[in-house]
Amino acid sequence: MNKFVKPPVVSKKVLVPFILVTSLFVLWGFANAVTDPMVQAFKKVLELSNSQAAWVQMAFYGGYFCMALPAAMLMRKYSYKTCILIGLALYAVGALLFYPAALTEKFWFFCLALYILTFGLAFLETAANPYVLALGDKETATQRLNLAQAFNPVGLIVGLLIAQQFVLKKLQSDDIVDFSILDEASKILIKTSDLLVIRNPYVVLGLVIIAVFILFATIKMPSYKDENGMTSIGNTFSSLGKDKKYVYGVIAQFLNVGAMIMCWTYIYQYAEAIGISSVTAGYFQMAAFILFTIGRGFGTYLLRFVNAGKLLMYFALFAMVFILGTVFITGVIGLYSLVLVSFCLSLMFPTIYGIALGNLNEEQSKIGSAGLVMAIVGSALLPKIQGAIIDIGGRGVNDTLIIGVSEVNFSFLLPLLCFSYIAMYGLKIGQ
Repeated sequence: MNKFVKPPVVSKKVLVPFILVTSLFVLWGFANAVTDPMVQAFKKVLELSNSQAAWVQMAFYGGYFCMALPAAMLMRKYSYKTCILIGLALYAVGALLFYPAALTEKFWFFCLALYILTFGLAFLETAANPYVLALGDKETATQRLNLAQAFNPVGLIVGLLIAQQFVLKKLQSDDIVDFSILDEASKILIKTSDLLVIRNPYVVLGLVIIAVFILFATIKMPSYKDENGMTSIGNTFSSLGKDKKYVYGVIAQFLNVGAMIMCWTYIYQYAEAIGISSVTAGYFQMAAFILFTIGRGFGTYLLRFVNAGKLLMYFALFAMVFILGTVFITGVIGLYSLVLVSFCLSLMFPTIYGIALGNLNEEQSKIGSAGLVMAIVGSALLPKIQGAIIDIGGRGVNDTLIIGVSEVNFSFLLPLLCFSYIAMYGLKIGQ
């Protein structure tokens, strides 16, 4: 009868390592949440267009693409722990670079700091996700990853609170309706003050990461090696390319993370279009993150009873419904609909991750993880495209109408296309 007993999601012998690795999900959630409002902050302080401000996301998520594969190669040669320590070190350096960036007052320096910071996040995500999958039975791997990912929204919520209370509320430029009409002396004073406000949470974050680095360096972590030993990298790439579940999963992840950041970043622009301030918009984003957290827990529970692919499809279909409401319903109801999308997003990242790596051995998973982390570049490219759509009529967010709706509303058809692919991926896998 024991063969019918489902293995535990997390066994007692790996509970401490699991908790430590799960803390990393909180840390990169914090970085994500703090960065999203910065697009709006830099736009106002430095007088940027929506497309120019989107370089914040390009820098932030571009680092994932550039460093995920090197991270996987190092992890393959050494260990998960080594990769995590390198990631924490780069994370701290990038965060602390905000100090000289604020002194120079150069937008490119801030982007460089974010770029290096996400070098660290690439190492952390490349290592942490497959490590969680390895910390237990293969049967419960996707459920275990959803459990670990359920703590990611904690970082999102804390990060947003920090951004809202200690950044957005303290920005002098946000109190000025038309920043461009000020004289140059006033602009310089406000610019200097606001950039220091933007700097502070990142510097504190850098110091916290140093403390976490020391903790990980002193704790012994289990190491996992494939039973068949290390195969040639060429054979590994070849086997990954033949696995359709993995290849299509990478595409699904690219579109998922792109849709996620579009829905979170441009919630501020959507709110602006209906006359809601950035601070108030932050409360709507907070509600989105709370729903995201609830959705993670609910989704993890449902995975006990529903096939992962089918559940992914259902969540994607509901996301499409809410996005259509965002596009075609005007006013605050459309904003509520945009907030509800986050509940549907909650399940997608860890479920796609778990499905894509489901058929792979330990060695393949380490390299395969890099592909899924590189897919996070969708968070850089797709918001950039959406920003360009919003700029069609000018630097405002509702300068013109497209198919009868404002340009900012129309721009959310882009995540709609993303969710349609994810729904089809879930349908195919769920059969």
